[in-house]
Amino acid sequence: MSNERASSVNADQETAIRQLANDLHRLNHAVMKAVDAGVSVELVRSARHHGGEGNWGDLMVPVIVKG
Repeated sequence: MSNERASSVNADQETAIRQLANDLHRLNHAVMKAVDAGVSVELVRSARHHGGEGNWGDLMVPVIVKG
């Protein structure tokens, strides 16, 4: 994490960022396993979640195509 971001996030935000990074790592691993098993995977934004204070995040769904 950059020093600039480290000074601008609180402990709860830092925990959420680390959890997101870990979950994305697992997602990427699952995508690679699916590709190695013979399917193509595209992640598509299905919605955008708004937190009510100007924060937002994209929600994703996989589109699977058998190879």
